[in-house]
Amino acid sequence: MHYYVYMLASKKDGVLYIGVTSDLIRRAYEHKTNAVKSFTSRYNVHLLVWFEIYDDPLTAITREKELKKWRREWKGRVDRGE
Repeated sequence: MHYYVYMLASKKDGVLYIGVTSDLIRRAYEHKTNAVKSFTSRYNVHLLVWFEIYDDPLTAITREKELKKWRREWKGRVDRGE
């Protein structure tokens, strides 16, 4: 089984969201359709802009927490593949 750390954006230089899931397609669809009232539905954060794949859930969660601590400027670099 794979685990995904992913980043969504509302638009270029807009609101960012970082999450972790074991089913990236389902989770992206939930964000896109506002299936759950949450941060992403409130701020229209629907565009999948980046993801990483892990084999271990603890590693994925650790990476998610690490990315959430990054300054916005660094997160933007990841988004642009720099």
